[in-house]
Amino acid sequence: MKEWKLKKVIQILTACLAMIVVLNVSGISMKTTQTIDINKKESKTNRRDSNLQIESETRETISRILNEQIQTELPQIAITFDDGPSVCTPALLDGLKERGVKATFFLVGENVETYPDIVKRIYEEGHLIGNHTYHHVEITKLSDEEAMYEINKTDELIAAITGQRVQYIRPPFGVWKRELENYLDVLPVMWTVDPLDWTTENIDEVVNKVVSQAKENDIILLHDCYKSSVEAALRIVDLLKAEGFEFVTVDKLILE
Repeated sequence: MKEWKLKKVIQILTACLAMIVVLNVSGISMKTTQTIDINKKESKTNRRDSNLQIESETRETISRILNEQIQTELPQIAITFDDGPSVCTPALLDGLKERGVKATFFLVGENVETYPDIVKRIYEEGHLIGNHTYHHVEITKLSDEEAMYEINKTDELIAAITGQRVQYIRPPFGVWKRELENYLDVLPVMWTVDPLDWTTENIDEVVNKVVSQAKENDIILLHDCYKSSVEAALRIVDLLKAEGFEFVTVDKLILE
């Protein structure tokens, strides 16, 4: 059983126990009220009205407890795409839009220059945009000055299209220089599920790797520069949504 489903079962059991307690307490209250009513020789009508009021309050209390305990948020997961934009990105955006899913795109600067309209669409459709350097280079093999150029140039290109400052970066190959954080106001974002989609065109293989590994708060790594990866991504979204996952942009997982 997936962890989030186990949590929900526990919450439901907790709600049931709370309901039993409320019923027991309310039963005692009703008996006490009846005794007081008899001692005071109140009319049967007054006793009935008093009991009905207690029963109503009990039902409201039970309803409130159930709502608080059972109405939990869906488990969240993020799907991210590196190396775009590309000619494959519009098909991906179409599929995500049809499914009401928001993703995170880490863009390569030189591709931003080539496909500015796609970048604009990514932004306007509510997806999160991050930096993936200008030339898709390994940051640790560059001097600080060269690395900052790669990042700053890409940030400027994206900001010129979206009007928004880029706050997140995924360093190519997953290697990062922490000292750059002394000069750049940017947060590196890695991943937790990597099906290595760039090594194969076998869509089933990519889908199975992701779905079998996925759990709450995971960050899935895919690439929107391959047709097979785009098709796999949309199938992954369908399967994980069917399992109860909610797709969010990475900032929702990192900041909450």
